[in-house]
Amino acid sequence: MRVQLALNVKNLEEAVAYYSRLFDVEVNKRKPGYANFAIDSPPLKLVLFENPDADERLNHLGVEVFNDGEVEAATHRLQEAGIVDRVENKETCCYAQQDKVWSIDPQGMQWEFYRVLRDAETFAESAEPEPPGRGCCA
Repeated sequence: MRVQLALNVKNLEEAVAYYSRLFDVEVNKRKPGYANFAIDSPPLKLVLFENPDADERLNHLGVEVFNDGEVEAATHRLQEAGIVDRVENKETCCYAQQDKVWSIDPQGMQWEFYRVLRDAETFAESAEPEPPGRGCCA
């Protein structure tokens, strides 16, 4: 399991160059307007959305899990706690097919527990992909 931090950035090229140096890692996935880093130490999934007009730098937070039962367990736990916003199964988002459960904190911050099932060529499921930073992860 690793924490995910999803940021809105003004310039993706500058952000990728900076975070590559900051964490001494190469970008894991790079698509138009989107990049992510899978960092081992500290265990972090850093996601960058090129979204120059965003009001906030923080897009959303998450927890990436690595086996089938962990999303299901998180879904059950959040349902029992009465804090599930939505559940998505086999949805394409952020250039990957994923299972996930979302919750929203009292101040409106979105959290997701998710598992990547496979890579995808589109940002979102629709024929016309959503601009990165909007749509499935907004």
